[in-house]
Amino acid sequence: MRIDKLLFFLRFAKSRTLAQYWAEAGHIRVNGRRVEKASLSISTGDVITLPIGEAFVMFKLISIPTRRGPANEAKLCYQLMD
Repeated sequence: MRIDKLLFFLRFAKSRTLAQYWAEAGHIRVNGRRVEKASLSISTGDVITLPIGEAFVMFKLISIPTRRGPANEAKLCYQLMD
């Protein structure tokens, strides 16, 4: 699944366009490497770091979501890391 679509489905981004902007601006890291394209493929087990407001959020992808469902459903797909 593409990184922009994933962030939209997991409700980290309000729109897919915003997620694309974050990726192309280099604000997102996957497994410690900077993402430069919104089309980057993500798989389970990847660690994703992204800026949210003044802080950074780091999470491990447990499963790939199939849709943009409710927040409770989205939270089952990832595990927050310290």
